[in-house]
Amino acid sequence: MDASTLGRGLVYLGLGIVVLGGLILLLGRVIDLGNLPGDLVYKGDNVRVYVPIATMIVLSVVLTLLLNLVLRLFR
Repeated sequence: MDASTLGRGLVYLGLGIVVLGGLILLLGRVIDLGNLPGDLVYKGDNVRVYVPIATMIVLSVVLTLLLNLVLRLFR
């Protein structure tokens, strides 16, 4: 692998991360991912414990579908 191929790959990876970050910002305004019905929150006197189970499941499914789509496009 020569330097130009490596550089092009890094640029595409960087652009992909920027696009993914923009999508997360936009979806964060539309869908309140931190407060889904399956997210567990415990509030005590001096402690707050937050376990985002439903959010993790939703993000896992979305990222799996996105990765499968990208891998099929570049096959």
